[in-house]
Amino acid sequence: MTSITSVELNYLVFRYLQESGFTHSAFALGYEASINKCPVDGNLVPPGALITFVQKGLQYLEMEANLSNNDTDVDEDFSFLQPLDLITKDVYELRQMIKEKKKNQQKCREKEVDREREGECGRARERESQDREKEREKDRERTEKDKEREKQHEDHNDREMFMVQEDMVNGKHEENGISGGPEPMDISTTSTSQTCEIPSSDVIILEGHTSEVCACAWSPAGSVLASGSGDSTARIWTIADGTSRSSLQNGPSNVLVLKHVKNKTNEKSKDVTTLDWNGEGTLLATGSYDGQARIWSTNGELRSTLSKHKGPIFSLKWNKKGDYLLTGSCDKTAIVWDVKAEEWKQQFEFHSGPTLDVDWRNNVSFATSSTDNMIYVCKIGETRPIKTFSGHQGEVNCVKWDPTGTLLASCSDDITAKIWSMKQDKYVHDLREHAKEIYTIRWSPTGPGTNNPNQQLVLASASFDSTVKLWDVELGRLLCSLNGHRDPVYSVAFSPNGEYLASGSLDKSMHIWSLKEGKIVKTYSGNGGIFEVCWNKEGDKIAACFANNTVSVLDFRM
Repeated sequence: MTSITSVELNYLVFRYLQESGFTHSAFALGYEASINKCPVDGNLVPPGALITFVQKGLQYLEMEANLSNNDTDVDEDFSFLQPLDLITKDVYELRQMIKEKKKNQQKCREKEVDREREGECGRARERESQDREKEREKDRERTEKDKEREKQHEDHNDREMFMVQEDMVNGKHEENGISGGPEPMDISTTSTSQTCEIPSSDVIILEGHTSEVCACAWSPAGSVLASGSGDSTARIWTIADGTSRSSLQNGPSNVLVLKHVKNKTNEKSKDVTTLDWNGEGTLLATGSYDGQARIWSTNGELRSTLSKHKGPIFSLKWNKKGDYLLTGSCDKTAIVWDVKAEEWKQQFEFHSGPTLDVDWRNNVSFATSSTDNMIYVCKIGETRPIKTFSGHQGEVNCVKWDPTGTLLASCSDDITAKIWSMKQDKYVHDLREHAKEIYTIRWSPTGPGTNNPNQQLVLASASFDSTVKLWDVELGRLLCSLNGHRDPVYSVAFSPNGEYLASGSLDKSMHIWSLKEGKIVKTYSGNGGIFEVCWNKEGDKIAACFANNTVSVLDFRM
């Protein structure tokens, strides 16, 4: 019999973690087990392969335990076993369990026969009792009827007068139409939603990556899109109006490949996990599995390699001024880099678990979150956090400052999102409407400090419960629940004018919601789970990166 190798098993576990939404665990396993070097062709492995193999193994063991004494046939009276028993017990113990189970079943059958016999006798007695009761009831009815006839005879005149009056009243009712009236109206339950599938003519599919595309971001300057993939490359795509699909796929002038590894032999995985443009759109920063951050020019030139982390980089952000780059790593630290000097300025070592997300509050202070359930607000030059937020009971997946830097939003595996203020230690609002882990959050580009100051500030949260929820952050209450996906939602993004929200899910679909109407106005279905969605600066294009190695760019017009 062919046995599975540890490398193949590691790959199946890696795929299981990815498919189940355990992104950070998959990252860690992929890095430590060098999954990128695994000889298994992932395209040939169907979804749910590990679960299928485990179930088949349990079924085989269950069949073996049910074999007859000569080990050649299975008894007709097949006994099903609990998965935990199949995992924790050997075949001999399982067979003993089956024997005991069959003995108990036999005893139960014998007791059932006895109860059935007793039941037949009881039912016979019950039928006799019911027959006697029916006779008594008939006697009572005859007596009552005799009394009624006597009473009717004595009150004959009064009864006739009453009937005449009743007929008059009924006649009046009919004249006024009360007994008739119009037929009930038929109310249609057909949905009036104008959901529209985005036509293929409005979609450009960017092909070239050879592994899942984990991140994408539009440049603040021009129609330039960056994408990062598990194939150890980032790509810069130039997407102008009227660009054809073929020119994007084949024309070297339209795409720049930023290779993070020259020779894969004896190299650590350099899968690109995160990327971010500086405010002017002149530099692109990427973070990867090898713990290095890299800074690239718009022509694809590698400007800097920033090395100090000892684990994969999960999050990376430029400050608004563009002189510092902030990175958060699996090594439990966050580092501020001086971009011009091409060296680290300060390392912050406060967390007891991997740093999952970082976000600048202003040009010198920022927030970090971790698997240790904690949030720290740090400042360049300070050796201790300037604020500590504790209150989550699970990994804090994402932190985001509002447009003014006044409020901090966080979301966690504990199924809650929270709003924090620098003015107090305890959260301002505890948002509890999701049913599963919340993966990401986004503030709307509305309210004070934005280009849409007269619109309400809203927080969006995306969860493994397949929903996106919109929150009134002033009152801490749910405004709307957007229920259109079938699988976990990994990414949400507001349009620049704050009127629309895009959501991407593992169900392979991206929905565009009208926030005024609370419904889907456009939808697009791809061929793989969606890891990230983003709008361009003008708000007329949306990019979505997929698990099937592609990026889709959609034209959006309403």
